[in-house]
Amino acid sequence: MKKSSRSRIIPIQPVAMQTGTATPADDAFSLHPKQDKIYSRAVGGLFARLRWVMVWVTQLVFYGIPWLQWNDRQAVLFDLANIRFFIFGLVLHPQDLIFLALLLVLAALALFFFTAVAGRLWCGYACPQTVYTAIFLWLERITEGNRPARMRLDAARWSTEKVARKGAKQLLWISASLFTGFTFVGYFTPIRDLAAGLLALSLSPWEGFWVVFYGLATYGNAGYLREQICMQMCPYARIQSALTDMNTMVIAYDTQRGENRGSRARSVDPTALGLGDCIDCTLCVQVCPTGIDIRDGLQNECIACAACIDACDQVMVKMNYPRGLIRYSSATGMQERLSARQMIRQVWRPRVWMYGALMLLVASLLIVGLSARKGVAVDVIKDRGALAREQGNGDIENIYLLKVMNAAEHARTYRVSVQGLPGMTLVTPAALDVPATGIGSLTVRLALGAQAAQAYRGQAIPITFKVQRADTDREVAIEEKSTFVIPR
Repeated sequence: MKKSSRSRIIPIQPVAMQTGTATPADDAFSLHPKQDKIYSRAVGGLFARLRWVMVWVTQLVFYGIPWLQWNDRQAVLFDLANIRFFIFGLVLHPQDLIFLALLLVLAALALFFFTAVAGRLWCGYACPQTVYTAIFLWLERITEGNRPARMRLDAARWSTEKVARKGAKQLLWISASLFTGFTFVGYFTPIRDLAAGLLALSLSPWEGFWVVFYGLATYGNAGYLREQICMQMCPYARIQSALTDMNTMVIAYDTQRGENRGSRARSVDPTALGLGDCIDCTLCVQVCPTGIDIRDGLQNECIACAACIDACDQVMVKMNYPRGLIRYSSATGMQERLSARQMIRQVWRPRVWMYGALMLLVASLLIVGLSARKGVAVDVIKDRGALAREQGNGDIENIYLLKVMNAAEHARTYRVSVQGLPGMTLVTPAALDVPATGIGSLTVRLALGAQAAQAYRGQAIPITFKVQRADTDREVAIEEKSTFVIPR
């Protein structure tokens, strides 16, 4: 069959590469498109006050806890050198890492729970990135002024005033960053010793390194990266879509009420002009720390700080319009015009109940496990060099190494006994002194008479070591199983 002479061909012609600045299309296909600097405007209101309350609470806890004392030691200290973790009256050792695992599971479930209920509450109010960015922005406003003043200062040529303002900001940022790094290291090295070493200029190289390292991390993240951490690096923004649905309370713009948007005089009736309540002042964009326009709908970059709600409500009050053009709502609530009570009722849906039940279960396991912890742990290590020894008189001897861990914060004496084989005796002393939150070792020699051993030749008989505090009989003895080997 003869082919048609008119073939469908898409012509490809070379085009000379243009020089100069990048176009929006270039940025669209770039892996790292250039982002304009965001100058967020300060805003007051209910949610702004809540954010600052959380800043104060979180930072008082972070900066204050290392200085608290408990039983003549730091209340919260993660002693990595001795592998001991002190949390007020609780002392944890490596074998207690199961509790850390439960705590991490509980934190993950709590994140799922609150995200399913009301979106990114953690990001907006308690995330360290949000908190420290707010602190650094506050220091920036102190030294450089509000949003228009900062924009003018950045656009101006270098002068004495600009150097002084920029220098003062950098000094405050560096001071806050180093103090944050110092406090963080104070959770792993006793902070009073760390402060004394700093004043005497005698910090160890590792301590100095980590203070500077975490200080630089705070300085870079809160001072410069800011919204880029939330928009480009944090994975939570990407997974929130799997945790939310149409009934999740999120920050939303009421399109039906706000559109068509446009400016107007305060005395003009917007319906006469075919306008909605949005006057297109863009304050909701100016106060957003990530620079998004919430009127375009919920976006991954939204950290639920609610600054746009505060800004919009202030404008609505000035225009004599009802508040709530931007508000916490669900997608279903916006579509069906539900009341606040109806939306809250829909929030409590099966997935939320499931997350809540799992949180309760894990929290119960954690509490029960911590309350059931015993103050002592025992490990029995049999001598592998000689499983059994036959003495000259025919007696059989086995040697064991007992390691006793004392979880209490004062020294204790423990007595050791053994049972399981008639005629077996302890050759070595049966008492062991263990230091506070330390580990004691005791070599135990067990002997079985020649006559009693005849009936068990060639066998490994189960035995049980019992370790109990010497100063009281009220505590249940710790039992650890082993074997007594009798050669042929």
